[in-house]
Amino acid sequence: MARKQMWAVLVVVATVLAWSLVMVTLGETAAIATLVPSLGLLVQQIVQAAAAGARAGGRTRAASADDPRDGSGETR
Repeated sequence: MARKQMWAVLVVVATVLAWSLVMVTLGETAAIATLVPSLGLLVQQIVQAAAAGARAGGRTRAASADDPRDGSGETR
């Protein structure tokens, strides 16, 4: 993930979590109880995407598959 994308995702997550905190403060615990599973899934997917981007060195799978310098010795 690019640095700008990472910051955008972090801002969105922070906004959603802040809104959830406001809802709890206002006593809307029923609304929060229904949102908790989707918030957990959102955080999990973001972490997995960031980890995959870091492992790939910032390249996508398609880009690394099409790279003629993949180490196999074959050029395409």
